[in-house]
This record gives sequence, C-alpha cells and structure tokens, in this order.
Amino acid sequence: MFENLSERLERSFKILKGQGTITEINVAETLKDVRKALLDADVNYKVAKTFTDDVKAKALGMNVLNAIKPNELMVKIVHDELARLMGGTHEDINLKGSPAVILMSGLQGSGKTTFSGKLANMLKHKRGKNPLLVACDVYRPAAIDQLKVVGEQINVPVYSEPDSKNPIKIAENAIKQAKRNGHDLVIIDTAGRLAIDEQMMAEIAAIKDAVKPQEILFVVDAMTGQDAVNTAKEFNERLNFDGVVLTKLDGDTRGGAALSIRTVVDKPIKFIGTGEKMEAIDLFHPERMADRILGMGDIVSLVERAQEQYDEEEARKISKKIAKNQFDFNDFMSQIQQIKKMGNIKDLASMIPGVGKMMKNVDLDDNSFVGVESIIQSMTPAERANPQLINGSRKNRIAKGCGRSVPEINRLLKQFSDMQKMMRAMQNQSNPLRMMRKKQSRR
Repeated sequence: MFENLSERLERSFKILKGQGTITEINVAETLKDVRKALLDADVNYKVAKTFTDDVKAKALGMNVLNAIKPNELMVKIVHDELARLMGGTHEDINLKGSPAVILMSGLQGSGKTTFSGKLANMLKHKRGKNPLLVACDVYRPAAIDQLKVVGEQINVPVYSEPDSKNPIKIAENAIKQAKRNGHDLVIIDTAGRLAIDEQMMAEIAAIKDAVKPQEILFVVDAMTGQDAVNTAKEFNERLNFDGVVLTKLDGDTRGGAALSIRTVVDKPIKFIGTGEKMEAIDLFHPERMADRILGMGDIVSLVERAQEQYDEEEARKISKKIAKNQFDFNDFMSQIQQIKKMGNIKDLASMIPGVGKMMKNVDLDDNSFVGVESIIQSMTPAERANPQLINGSRKNRIAKGCGRSVPEINRLLKQFSDMQKMMRAMQNQSNPLRMMRKKQSRR
C-alpha cells in the first residue's frame, strides 16, 4: 500500500538530513521533491500545490527546537498535513433509522457488490446489526447471483426480485420486508456502468428519493487514481453522498485517490477494502494512514485486528502452557489460523514500523503458511503434542506424507524450538494477558 509514494517521500526528506537549520532554500528544495512525489503518485495538481505551500508556511514559521533535527521536523509537519488532507479524524457511518438504509453507488467493477457483503459482515459482528442485502442491479448478468453468493458466505439474507426490472420498487419492497422480518439494517447494492451516463444517474437518484437512505456511500477503485477523483466529483454533484469507500487499496502503490478525494469532493473516506476476504475491510483513520505513508507502521490498527480474534479464555490456556513449557504444534496451528483471519499477511507486516520497507520485495501471502501447515498435519497426534518424539525415521515419514524435504522438517522444528524459548522469555518479562486487559480498559 502506497509503497512508491512512501519511498519517494523518504528520499525527499534526505535532502534536509545533515542540515543544521531549516532555511527557505533547503525547504524549497525539499518541497519541490515532495510535490513531484505527490504528482507522480497521481495526486491532483491543485491539491499537491496547496499541500506543499501549507507545509512550507508551517516549516518556515516554526521555531526549531535544538533537540529536533530539521529532517525530523519536516517529517512531523508533512505527517500532520497528510492527516489533515485526508480528513483529520475518522468519521463514523450513520446507522440511525428503523431500519437504517445504506445506499451503495459507484461504477461497474469498483467492487460495490463485494464491499456490500464486507460491510454487512462487519456491522453484523461488530455493531450487532441484523442486515438485509438488496440486489438492485437489474442489468448486469449474474449480479443477483453474485450478491447471493456473498450473502451465503457471511450468512446474511439477500432480497431480490429476479423477474423485475424496476430497482426503485425492489428497494421499496425490500425495506417493507426488512421491517416485517426484524432487520435493523438494509444495504442496497445498485447498478453500475463502465462510465457515467444519464440513465444510471437518474436511476440511483430516483432510488435515493424513494428510500431516503441514512447513508449514501460512493465506492471507487483506489487504483484508478485521478479518474476515481473525477468520478467521485460527478457522483457527488448528483447524489450528495455521505462518504467514500476506497477498494483494492492493497494494490495501490501510488495513493493519489486517497490523498486527493477528500479535498476535491469535501466528503470523508469512511472505509477501505484491502483484499478479497469478507474480513478485509477497515475503518479509514487519516492519521493512521499518514503513519503508513511515511513508513511509521500502524500498530493501533494491528492491535485492534488482533483483539478481534482474541479469545481471553484461549489466551489464558496458552499462557499457562507457555509457562509450563507445554506449548505444542496443536497450539501453533491454532495461532496460525488466528493470524490468517486477521487479513493479508503482507498488509499486517506493513503495520509494524520499519517492517513495510523490509518486506517490499518479499513475496509473502497466506500461502506462506501452506508448507508449515502441511508438515504439522502429517504428524501424528502424539508428535504434535510432544515434538521431542520426532526422530530421524519419523522425519522421513512426515516428509513423505506432506511432500516436503527432511531439511524443511528440521528447519520448522528448529524455528519452533526457538519460538518456544522466545515466548518463555517474553512471558518472564511481562504478562501479555494483563497488558491486553489494560489496553481494553483504556478504550
């Protein structure tokens, strides 16, 4: 995410490295490079110019503390301005209403249908909502079927009228059904086009007028850069939507849409999509995104994701087993499954400060665990519970069973042994369970 921009900005700040003071000349030189980095990232020209002008005014107007190096101060100013550019703080979704109605809008291929499912899944599990998905795309072949597949994945019902070509009536009937069946949330998936046309705009405006949604979300593919911003502008003029959803952000190395869209349409980015899984959805926090763009990681979001998968009872059992040196391959497998549920592995790694840059050229995804899982699955229950039982002949049998080599088995056993030692050492220093409770009490 934003790798190219992060790299360019890092190079820009190096201009100030070693400088004793901030001057108009070295600031101008640095910001010229920053502006070029933003334009290369497909940021709107006016947005990039205003941004660098604001940074310059703040940098030159600030008294530099002796303890702060000029390049570090510049990073701080750019960070704060990036956060402000993207909205400053997170803005929540409006769920008031009986039922609350959310209208999804956007072009075909932006990821509306998939995101509708992700949003329903998130609000079901995190906000305790009882959602109903509504199929109002009556033009695209298999659009209704696609939404039904998504609904089955997350166990959320889908309202559709396959024989109807009237999306307004479908939406109205869906809300009536939601009231009858006790659904407190209705998410309407509308039709998109390959490009903006009058028919599409008139139709979605008519649906808006008919159902009066609490929230209209504009879904856009982040990788389309300035095209995304221009499309958002046109939709906003007709719909006056409430917020933006940036999908496919995990594939966006530039970041132009995320940095420009708030300024151009004056509407907040509320959600981001970062992968194919139904769990791959995040609230958009401008300050955290600024952290990630500048290579500072995003520990807060990482902890939040971990807490979603966190089972206090299970953690207590694991903690006891570690203390008694009884942590085995069964426990290791359960931990792998929890990590996989947290999202894309490379994305998780990028949230750790400094790791994102190291992982840039590393091919790391969920398949990275396949080899480890196959080895563990080829072990007998006794071997998983007692890894010390695994001798030479057992290694040969495990290797044949999973299609891996004996050196790979040896490597896993060594890594597992090292991990056991590290876990015991960490537990001796602090109690992770107590730390987690402290974090939860602060929320």
